[in-house]
Amino acid sequence: MRYELIIFDNDGVLVDSEPISNRLLAAHLTELGVPTSYEDSLRDYMGSAMHRIHDLVLERTGRRLPEDFDDVFHARVFAAFERELEPVRGAAEVLEKLAADGVPYCVASSGSHERIRVGHRTTGLDRWFEEERIFSSQDVGKGKPAPDLFLHAAERMGVAPERCAVVEDSPLGVQAAVAAGMDVYGFTAMTPAERLTGATRLFAAMRELPDLLIRP
Repeated sequence: MRYELIIFDNDGVLVDSEPISNRLLAAHLTELGVPTSYEDSLRDYMGSAMHRIHDLVLERTGRRLPEDFDDVFHARVFAAFERELEPVRGAAEVLEKLAADGVPYCVASSGSHERIRVGHRTTGLDRWFEEERIFSSQDVGKGKPAPDLFLHAAERMGVAPERCAVVEDSPLGVQAAVAAGMDVYGFTAMTPAERLTGATRLFAAMRELPDLLIRP
């Protein structure tokens, strides 16, 4: 293995949550008088922490979102997760292989710890993630594209940034990994390859990932 730590993004990489959450986010913002399409949400907010949504809406409209925005949104998302959420195809097999080969891995997500846990429990991926393998933007206070979350995860796992590989599907995540000095593997199952500029390698199916991590 070329790397000493594999850092996975969560939404869209391990759990197939992006279609659900962006559909609900677009609807919620539109209800609040900020017209947003599903495509707008994917373009502007995919891979971002909640504070970035608040910041962009304020910047663009001069209005602050309601104080209960996060709570209402998360309640809707978690309810939908329970009904609809599935793991990304091939994700469990990749985790099983890494564990069998003794390769350290973790998850570093813009989502909250609660969101990560709900998603993993619903999809059965929780068996692969003890608490010490889970990192959230909540831990650092500054989400992607800042490198803080990935650097925090590497430090806590005891691995130098240059020995880490990040698996990401959002432009913000790729930017964060590059800023952290880490190789980044861009997952194009949902994101057009041209939007993942800066990725070390691109791949379209999770089954391709183990070989990419081994080969130069």
